Amino acid sequence: MPRIIDVIDHTNIAPDELAYREPQQGSGDWRLGSQVIVGESQAAVFVRSGEVLDSLGPGRHTLSTANLPILSGLIGLATSGRTPFTADLYFVNLKDLPQVGWGTNPPIVMETPGRGMGVVLLQSFGVIDIGIDDAVRFVKQYAVGKPVTRLSDIKDRIQALLVGDIAELILKSNVASVPDANRLLSDLEGAMLAKLNEKFQALGMRIKAFEANPFKAKEDVTLDELRNYVTAEAYERYANERRFGIAETAAGNTGTGGALAGAGIGLGVGQQLGATLNPDAAEAQRRMLEQQMQMQQMMMNMMANQMGQNQPAQQPSQPAPAATANPQTKAEVQALLDSLDAKLVAGEISEETYKRLSEKWQKRLDEMG
Repeated sequence: MPRIIDVIDHTNIAPDELAYREPQQGSGDWRLGSQVIVGESQAAVFVRSGEVLDSLGPGRHTLSTANLPILSGLIGLATSGRTPFTADLYFVNLKDLPQVGWGTNPPIVMETPGRGMGVVLLQSFGVIDIGIDDAVRFVKQYAVGKPVTRLSDIKDRIQALLVGDIAELILKSNVASVPDANRLLSDLEGAMLAKLNEKFQALGMRIKAFEANPFKAKEDVTLDELRNYVTAEAYERYANERRFGIAETAAGNTGTGGALAGAGIGLGVGQQLGATLNPDAAEAQRRMLEQQMQMQQMMMNMMANQMGQNQPAQQPSQPAPAATANPQTKAEVQALLDSLDAKLVAGEISEETYKRLSEKWQKRLDEMG
């Protein structure tokens, strides 16, 4: 014998609840004359065989052919005019859900032609007040077949619409800096609300308030992350800029080590970035880099030998002071400085380390008079 539902309501509404099916385990068995009690800020939507049909507003409703015209017609066809009949009933929460958080994840891409990679990744966050405006449309979109539909079930969809519209406004406005983007966002918050509501109406929803915090540029952006947002041409251009910039810095350093670094460091970085851009060429670029490093080592060895031949032989009675970890005399400090030069030429320390240690011990040597 089917379980007959004579009176049904839903009063225990969770704060983040959007739609709730009664009974929870599945379709109920109804008959004409049953009563449905719909609370304030609620709607009750009947679904039969996955198809959304009639809806009821707030109040106490006795089911009849008068208030369920579509469903009653289907009942007659399915039961030869007899009841009970089987249907799902969804109670939809029409209250506004205030202070719903949103954020730019993924970030919004703002083009900055001629600067760096040509884009800045914008981040922001804020809140919206959101609610269901059309219960039947919302149930069709999200609730059919689910015991309960909560805000978390559709939050990704809401955020995608928000971020997509903001990104579209920024693109169309041709802003190219973070301050310009913030001025645009401040000016258009009202227009954003109207624009967003046009899209949310298709989901049966509404936005009553939209607030956004100022944009800021995302920090610590990796090259791999940027590659997802720029064209291959822009990525390659930036790789070349990085390559030549590093090479120029290295070539500007004094000494044999700086000259050799200027000849090779830039190409190594360029090859690394190029391999990231075009993984198919990574193996060939790796071999090229190994050959380059071998040539650099040969050049350093040759120059070191030449420097040794040109220097006068040391007298056995006057050995050069050995470099110590904690030099105390002028001779020991000078020996340490000489060892730093040798280590730089041999590639054992970086230019930055060489500069920092040289300045430190040269200052100590000067203080000794």
